[in-house]
Amino acid sequence: MKPAFVFGTRPEIIKLSPVIRAFIEAGIKPLLIHTGQHYDYEMSRVFLEELELPEIDYHLEVGSGTQAEQTGKAMIEIERVLMKEKPDVTLVQGDTNTVLAGALASVKLKIPVAHVEAGLRSFDRTMPEEINRILADHASEVLFPPTEEARRNLEREGITENVYVVGNTVVDAVLQNAEVAEKKSDVLERFDLKPGEYLLITVHRAENTDSRDNLEKLVEILESLPMRAIYPMHPRTRNRLKGFGLLKRVENIENLTITKPLGYLDFLRLEKNAFAIMTDSGGIQEEAIILNVPCLTLRYNTERPETVKAGGNVLVGLEKERAMNYLRRLMEEGEFYERMAKAKNPFGDGKAGKRIVEILLELYKAGKLKVRSSRFI
Repeated sequence: MKPAFVFGTRPEIIKLSPVIRAFIEAGIKPLLIHTGQHYDYEMSRVFLEELELPEIDYHLEVGSGTQAEQTGKAMIEIERVLMKEKPDVTLVQGDTNTVLAGALASVKLKIPVAHVEAGLRSFDRTMPEEINRILADHASEVLFPPTEEARRNLEREGITENVYVVGNTVVDAVLQNAEVAEKKSDVLERFDLKPGEYLLITVHRAENTDSRDNLEKLVEILESLPMRAIYPMHPRTRNRLKGFGLLKRVENIENLTITKPLGYLDFLRLEKNAFAIMTDSGGIQEEAIILNVPCLTLRYNTERPETVKAGGNVLVGLEKERAMNYLRRLMEEGEFYERMAKAKNPFGDGKAGKRIVEILLELYKAGKLKVRSSRFI
């Protein structure tokens, strides 16, 4: 069996790493295709090195651009590789432009697509990610939703065949690497941070960064933070802040430390030791509840509703008063903090990667890993 992995961003690398490792443990060498959607060194290659993954077979250097430009360039380059290599299955993960490009290029070549973390829905089609994940699910032959809720989303859209609830590979990755991060990373010492005495901030999504009004609301939240905070800033966010004339305001916030993007182990250690996390990232919402760290999500919806239902995550949007109210409660009400911090992880037992590989191998050996003409209208 010849599996091809198509990825292009930090979360994809991290979440696919347990699946890549499981194939290697089964004696199968995977084909690794990196689109270069995140082309900054700190945001891609460093993660591969830290996770001790094999060398990339193809780096497509797609880079930045509009949604259509990035997706189109990726499709063209992915198609060339797939036509040459002829894999038995293409694995994609999540909801990026790379995922959509990989799924479309593959299925049009009659190469079956396996979508890891299928079935997530924010029910907000103004988000580019929502369009990507819906189309990728409908182009996929094998779907791996992380939870029953995600499976039900697929069922409502008529996708019921070759759907396997396996848990979320982020649990595998976090559990495998959290202790390694404690031993290898000196990020707390570098930034003079004490465990449990700082906030971790991340913001990068288009709905929060492409609007000056929304970015200004974010700045007002950052200016109101009641304790030390560290913010590894995505290049996209920095460029938007600079373009809207807001970067100096953020840089002048006394108790806020801004850094460039950090390596995976550094970032994981920051997450594990934070008092709380404020983010608009779906993946970090997951990692926070796995690490027992309260999360305040700077969005009005989430494709990870399980974290909210479990009690470890609260949607605060960009409303300063709401965000500060929850922060004050976390700081002043020990019982409330403990309740959020001890919310049960809804994403599985850390064996999703192994399950995914076992299922794909069973389908392949049975001759069932192929694009079926009856699947598509």
